[in-house]
Order: sequence, then C-alpha cells, then structure tokens
Amino acid sequence: MLRWLPCSQIASSAFTFGTTVVLPFYILMIVAPKAEFTNKILKSSMPYIVLGSLYAYLVYLSWTSDTIRLLFASKYLLPELPGIAKMFSSEMTLTSAWIHLLVVDLFAARQVYYDGLQKNIETRHSVCLCLLSCPVGILAHIITKAAITRSREKTEHGGH
Repeated sequence: MLRWLPCSQIASSAFTFGTTVVLPFYILMIVAPKAEFTNKILKSSMPYIVLGSLYAYLVYLSWTSDTIRLLFASKYLLPELPGIAKMFSSEMTLTSAWIHLLVVDLFAARQVYYDGLQKNIETRHSVCLCLLSCPVGILAHIITKAAITRSREKTEHGGH
C-alpha cells in the first residue's frame, strides 16, 4: 500500500491528509457547537480509526533497526533528547508524530466540547486553542469552567 511511492511523498501526503481531515470537526465545534448535526458527527469514531490506521502505517514505515535503541537510550531505559532528536530527523517519523498530535488534540478538543455542552459552558476559545496548542486549550477550558462555576455559585447565593 503506497510503498512504491518515495518516502518523502508519502510523508508529505499523509501530513496534508491528516491536517485536512481534522479541520471539519474543529470548524463544527466552533461554528455550530449546539447543532444536532455537530453532535452527531462528533460521536463518530471514524476520524480516530482513519488517522489511527494512518499513524500505525507511518510508524511501520519509519521503523528502523535503531528505533528501540534510540527510544530506550539511557541506562534507565528512558528516552533521551539526542536519540529522540535523531529519530525525528526522519520525515516519516516526524509525520507520524504530527498525526499522533492531530489525533490526541482532536480527542481532547472533543472532550472539552462535550464537557462544555454538559455544563453549559462556552468552549469555542478552548477548542480553538486545542487545535493550535492542546495543553493550552485544556488549561483554558479548566480556567473558564472554574470562573463560570464560581460566578454561578455567587449568583445562586445572592452574591455579586
């Protein structure tokens, strides 16, 4: 499957494909967060199946005889920065890492989105941040949720 293509072309195509696949999900969460269509689409496991399969294929293509040695380079069998840097110097490995990030970021953004719906909390800003920098998006959601919860508690107790 596509092995006849040059590795750089496979990596480039996978990078573009993965990036393109996640965008409609983010757009729906941002533009139409309360639409029934958005909720239905986001319940699908399809992006995780497709991108997870692509990730597995890219890992397979990027695997070398040095992969394990680079991953567990230290005497404590932990990764070390120079080994990881060497692994990521390969376009195929870098593309697999990009797909990995896209999948995890989309999963986290979806969790933020569903948490916001459940608790009636605005999540568009947090979802946007999940696309750009997922840990910052999660942090933004936690802060937003805490601020809104505190505000609601004050309102319920007659505070200002």
